[in-house]
Amino acid sequence: MIFKVLYQDEITEAPVREETKAMYIEADSKREVRKKLADRNYNIEHVLELSESHLAYEQQSEDFKVEKI
Repeated sequence: MIFKVLYQDEITEAPVREETKAMYIEADSKREVRKKLADRNYNIEHVLELSESHLAYEQQSEDFKVEKI
């Protein structure tokens, strides 16, 4: 499954919508996504499992890239 992770770069700063970033991770569950990112100092706002249609839409973006962790 592919998950979309919305996050801020710094865990110590308050979330600001304009600075929210997104990445795509392949994993079996939301818990596994969080474990894979545990060593990074990210403030994870939301982990969203992408349906097939949502994934197809996201793949149209030039910024779409599945992170290898």
